[in-house]
Amino acid sequence: MTTSAIAPVSGVRPILADADAAFVDDFLQQSVVAMAAFRDGTALRERLSAMAARVAEALQDGRKLLVAGNGGSAADAQHIAGEFTSRLMYDRRPLAALALTTDTSGLTAIGNDYGFQEVFARQIRGLGRPGDVFLGISTSGRSPNILRALDAAREGGLVTLGFCGASAADMAGCDLLFEAPSAWTPVIQQVHITAAHILCALVERTLCPR
Repeated sequence: MTTSAIAPVSGVRPILADADAAFVDDFLQQSVVAMAAFRDGTALRERLSAMAARVAEALQDGRKLLVAGNGGSAADAQHIAGEFTSRLMYDRRPLAALALTTDTSGLTAIGNDYGFQEVFARQIRGLGRPGDVFLGISTSGRSPNILRALDAAREGGLVTLGFCGASAADMAGCDLLFEAPSAWTPVIQQVHITAAHILCALVERTLCPR
């Protein structure tokens, strides 16, 4: 791979030196491999389609989608909820979705009074209703507050969906689990948001056809 040199800032080595170029190549290659595995993985695609069907069924029945995650996955939760309540592919009616990561007063009150492991579970107990859907996102599959939230969702009669990385056995109790075909957090997150866009688009096409 040939790279053109970028003029260095005084005292700072040039970006895209040989070591950087190799890192970028490896990063992109791992992304390509994971996305190709997603594209070619019949089981993954069928699992995602089944998730979309469960969400569509719940929304059609007047229920809602609750979504939560930590860090980058918190941003994904907000991103996903926004696609449902606004629009994704075309103009249509809003669909009921709520990210449990956005209410700073609620999050800090629960975290302070009950511990950070309860920040999502307690919201689910208060906001969730039987027949709602909870989507928990954890790249490791081991986030304690997501696992607690999944337990609370099951206890409350919610449908439980999970997004995780490869070999996330702790989330195996989900009704449906999408395991991104990678063990590297940045690549898992890339697959997750792609999967989330597909999930939302399938629901959109089902409930609000053009």
